Amino acid sequence: MTTDVICVENVYKSFGDNHVLRDFSMNLHHGENLAILGKSGSGKSVLIKCIINLIEPDHGTIQVLNALVNTLSPESLDELRAKVGFLFQSNALYDSMTVRENLEFPLRRHWSKELREKGAEAAVMEALDDVGLRHTVDMMPAELSGGMRKRIALARTLILRPAIILYDEPTTGLDPVTAREISNLIVKVQQKYNTSSIIISHDMNCINITSNRVIMLIDGKSYANNSFDNLRKSTDTRIKEFFE
Repeated sequence: MTTDVICVENVYKSFGDNHVLRDFSMNLHHGENLAILGKSGSGKSVLIKCIINLIEPDHGTIQVLNALVNTLSPESLDELRAKVGFLFQSNALYDSMTVRENLEFPLRRHWSKELREKGAEAAVMEALDDVGLRHTVDMMPAELSGGMRKRIALARTLILRPAIILYDEPTTGLDPVTAREISNLIVKVQQKYNTSSIIISHDMNCINITSNRVIMLIDGKSYANNSFDNLRKSTDTRIKEFFE
């Protein structure tokens, strides 16, 4: 039996006359990489911000790890967010901090019993090993390439061992080789830690490599829900245009 770790039901979100999400529904299964594919401005990033309650939907319900996010107290919401890693499109590293300090920062806010027993240094080095960048521990973000900064941002996400990871355009701005490396790393993380992930992207190569299932977000709705290969074979003109 498949367990759902995120359940979005009949969600609407508008900004004035801009109706971004219209009766949108989706489920994320445990251990699955789910890609949300849509054009720029289609509402992909709005959706994941609704999932962690950075934006509150106008209507509908969102459950994350069996909790209704819009009913949680600030303390409970903070605890839930510690279980949900968010890889920002901009990486959101602190320029004035070393790699070590960037990775230690979330530990100070969400210091679990397991991580306390492991210790900060061991947790930092394990996270850097996961992304193949142990040697950067005392470097500054400005000394790193775009792909390396993306890996460090992922290491910072992984350090709290989240049950769910939300990837917002993880390959945007990267060259094709580096983008492929990041896509393969997303798969490696899923396989090692059995994470459940949503990958927001319009990079077809990234979606092909990373996804177990794809939802196409068109006109604010879940227009199609299938594997990448099955969608690629579709004769629907609205789906075909993404693959041409």
